[in-house]
Amino acid sequence: MDSHVTRTGDDYAEAMQALLPLGQAWPRGEDSVLMKVVGGLTRIWGDFEIRASKLLEVESDPRITLELLPDWERNWGLPDPCWSQAKSIGERQRELVLRMTMLGAQSREFFIGLGSYLGYSITISEYRPFMVGLDRCGDNRVYGDGSNPMFSDTFVRGYLPIDNPNGERVRNGELSEWPNYGPGPPETRYYWTVHVHQGSLTWFRCGNGGGQTGIDPHLRIGIADDLECLLQRWKPAHTHLIFDYSGLKPSDPMAGTP
Repeated sequence: MDSHVTRTGDDYAEAMQALLPLGQAWPRGEDSVLMKVVGGLTRIWGDFEIRASKLLEVESDPRITLELLPDWERNWGLPDPCWSQAKSIGERQRELVLRMTMLGAQSREFFIGLGSYLGYSITISEYRPFMVGLDRCGDNRVYGDGSNPMFSDTFVRGYLPIDNPNGERVRNGELSEWPNYGPGPPETRYYWTVHVHQGSLTWFRCGNGGGQTGIDPHLRIGIADDLECLLQRWKPAHTHLIFDYSGLKPSDPMAGTP
């Protein structure tokens, strides 16, 4: 963090004393009336400089701003309507940084990273219709052999990792998902599923970016309304989203603790 030279009221008092005339009428004793007046007059200058340094060092940084957080949010169009619930100071700071640094993309990694930033563990499944000459009839699922990631030996799936029905890498001995979803219209490829594995946990924290006593609870368990809203907003316009919560796992109470 950048550090600015910050002078206190005592520093200003010392400088002012050096500018005063010398002589018996200008005593320098700390208990003298003159020095008490000088100290009183210069303390406000020190207070102003301390406040100015704080604004430069703290409030100019969106990651740690507190007093100017509402002003930052107003200038960046926040709060976002996707967040309907009350948020802690730390969550508001993270939302601000997300809005300021968002570049956008349409890859799996982008959407999975967005979910992770919001506190959710997600995977994504994409689909396509059955294709004669490329796919085979019957049960063409495979069992995991322990390699991670595991790749299929079929022509179509040979370059893609094999996932389980929950969109995760198939484990040893686990049955994979179907490589395709049977006969259907070509529009099948315009659908994709977001598997939500774990909800977001916001624990009460003290200090900058933490909770506020009497306002924030000890723990807030977030449902994925915000994630759904943002993904629906930023998904490719020609696609349709399906959200799957069947694989939602119990949250680790120690997750995220220092």
